[in-house]
Amino acid sequence: MGASHGSIVFGFRECAGVARPGPDRADKMALYGQFIGDWAFDALVLKDDGSEHRGRGGIHFAWALDGRAIQDVWILPGLFYGTTLRVYDPGLDAWHILWSDPLKQLYTRQLGRAQSQGKDQGIVQIGTAENGMPLRWTFSDITPDSFRWRGERSFDQGATWNLQADFRARRSS
Repeated sequence: MGASHGSIVFGFRECAGVARPGPDRADKMALYGQFIGDWAFDALVLKDDGSEHRGRGGIHFAWALDGRAIQDVWILPGLFYGTTLRVYDPGLDAWHILWSDPLKQLYTRQLGRAQSQGKDQGIVQIGTAENGMPLRWTFSDITPDSFRWRGERSFDQGATWNLQADFRARRSS
């Protein structure tokens, strides 16, 4: 059953997915909106025990919530299935990033912003893991058909960062 607003009934697809950003913030939505579509990636994940996991996965980005959010699904078979809700906050001029992996019961909250300085130009998301460890997730080397995503964590409250995951994504045709 869909949600009702007066005499109009909306189903999930009408509430969640739209074909474009909300008109009141379309310019700001472009930061993550550039990723709308389907992507394949090659992954390197460094596990806590020192071993490496290499694999191929996919990412699917779509407009959500009347174009005022972006939801994406990340799949790396054998390691994780997760989703991110990215919501632009005009008051902060930043993005609230809410990641969940229901299989592993991992939940992360971050703030994301464009970064235009130094070697890490692109998008930087800063937050903490459930155990309080600082996290930094970065989109870099962005072109219309490719990007790099790095997940890092810090054991010294952000003084230094340690690579946890490195994904090289390319747009699927």
